Amino acid sequence: MTAIASTRTYAIDPAHSSVHFSVRHLMISKVRGTFDKLSGTIELPADSNIPRSITVTVDATSVNTREPQRDGHLRSADFLDVEHHASLTFDSTSVTPKGSDAFVVTGQLEIHGTKREVTLNASLSGAGKDPWGNDRVAYEGTTKINRKDFGLTWNQALEAGGVAVGEDIDITIDVEAIPAPPTTAA
Repeated sequence: MTAIASTRTYAIDPAHSSVHFSVRHLMISKVRGTFDKLSGTIELPADSNIPRSITVTVDATSVNTREPQRDGHLRSADFLDVEHHASLTFDSTSVTPKGSDAFVVTGQLEIHGTKREVTLNASLSGAGKDPWGNDRVAYEGTTKINRKDFGLTWNQALEAGGVAVGEDIDITIDVEAIPAPPTTAA
């Protein structure tokens, strides 16, 4: 068997996948949001549903907190600067199984043109066939980052002390994936 035959490539199904985030607001509550457009691939060994590698690209312009004015500010140069950094990316560098359905993924996350190593705790959500006979696999992963590590430093001091936007961002990614179409050599 060749290495190609021993690996299955799955494509992230953007209609059934999402990236969620939350960050402290005014030091008293959390603002939650999503990125509504993402794509990527998951490489699986032939004999396991624990990934060998994962790549994800998130459309930064798809940020959605259900508040258009805030979304516009998040897209601006104060935060994501989508005019110059249209995507957020994640490329795994290692995947370590932690049981039959759990694993830890380490990789390079790029936000706002800055790359940092991050680790996600992840698990298999399920695998099986859809009603049309297509294979599907789903995963969930969580991590926490400090936005300042990625150059997202804008803030506003509050009169009573503290700041408008917290530094730590909790991230959850839910992905469902389907076998990627075969590629042909050029």
